[in-house]
Amino acid sequence: EVQLQASGGGLVQPGGSLRLSCAASGFTFSNYYMTWVRQAPGKVVEWVSNIAPGGGGISYADSVKGRFTISRDNAKNLLYLQMTNLKPEDTAVYYCLKDSTRGQGTLDTVSS
Repeated sequence: EVQLQASGGGLVQPGGSLRLSCAASGFTFSNYYMTWVRQAPGKVVEWVSNIAPGGGGISYADSVKGRFTISRDNAKNLLYLQMTNLKPEDTAVYYCLKDSTRGQGTLDTVSS
């Protein structure tokens, strides 16, 4: 059974940073593209970033480009999202995806 558990969210002031993690299990993590998406209150799901199995092939949404960095540790089955210069509009529940499977999210609130 595929399991994806995101963590690391919290309350941060504008301009601050957070590092999200996603622990993956139930599949061969190193064989799959992985994706971060987010869903702000009352809004549709927004794609944020994805990364190829080997750690290359990285893409970002324009809204986060230059501020967020995706990475992965295939030895530990972990996916990361380093978020810097956070803005109130980054407030959302963040999820990691393997194909169309979405796990438990983590809430990131950016507010002063």
